[in-house]
Amino acid sequence: MANVLRILDANANRAREALRVMEEAARFLLNDTALAADVKQLRHDLASCLSAVLQGIGQRDTENDVGTSITTESEAERACVADVVIAAGKRLSEALRAIEEYGKTIVEVEGCAALPTKVERLRYRGYTLEQRLALALRHATPSQWSFCLLLTQSLCTHHGWDAVLEQALEAGADCVQVREKSLASGEFAEYAREVVTRCRGRAAVIVNDRPDVAMLVGADGVHIGQNDLSCRDARRLFGRQLIVGVSTSCLKQAEQAQADGADYCGVGPMFETATKHKDVIVGPAYLREYVAWGGLPHLAIGGISPGNVNELVEAGVRGVAVSGAVCGAREPGAVVESILAPMRRATEVAQPAR
Repeated sequence: MANVLRILDANANRAREALRVMEEAARFLLNDTALAADVKQLRHDLASCLSAVLQGIGQRDTENDVGTSITTESEAERACVADVVIAAGKRLSEALRAIEEYGKTIVEVEGCAALPTKVERLRYRGYTLEQRLALALRHATPSQWSFCLLLTQSLCTHHGWDAVLEQALEAGADCVQVREKSLASGEFAEYAREVVTRCRGRAAVIVNDRPDVAMLVGADGVHIGQNDLSCRDARRLFGRQLIVGVSTSCLKQAEQAQADGADYCGVGPMFETATKHKDVIVGPAYLREYVAWGGLPHLAIGGISPGNVNELVEAGVRGVAVSGAVCGAREPGAVVESILAPMRRATEVAQPAR
């Protein structure tokens, strides 16, 4: 009996510590009030569940615990904060399983009859929280995409939007931004949801201007202009559950975007474009300045085509966002490939094979 209590106590400590790590991630890394509250509630429910079993700490014997000196190399390695949280989630599920199984041996003890069943329910809640945290942290990780298709139905003159999307994905587009300012909210949400479904496992999906729609349809993120809802406000509403990109036309705006919590910046306009009028064309000079700054991933935007992408390559471009040149093409996939080809060659030159 005493040894079983030691096992229960050790795993209760392990579970509470894991939950604290998870709670801090939800609170400080993600700024997610609801998720932090759910983790905190599980921690309190676990303490309440075990209070009748573990009165005080009389069963602890840390000095004679042979397990305190046993470690593995992987325990000392965490590549990023997501790894920290995922490891905590695994510790939680393992600790709760141990409590559940060993708790079955003391069901005759007063107050312990329902212990295994209660802990089993807590374990399932722990699985869900681990999944929610992992998903939120995945969205919170900035990505440097190579090619973002700015999908606009009205510009798809030779093919339907779905055919343009499919050809662009097959040609190497790794991000799609849904841009439809003329659609009503409900219609826009259904359209964005369809894009998310078609891109799942193939490319990230970013919704233009509407973080609420992005959350509703399960998109990866939202892109915000200088006159839209601010990045800071989007973070207040949704924490780091969404990737947030911000349009910038000067380094001051990029630095402010970074301070506000943006994950990447749109950089432009690079060239004249019929898609969206701009009074000032900042051009490759701003891209060159932005690349030298290197604060956040970027997508160069504005009038980009196979005929001018080399100017951006010379400026150090890593990612582009293109609308009209692809959506209005007879062969959208060929245009994507033509734009990506010099970018890939430049990358190969910069990082020669070993």
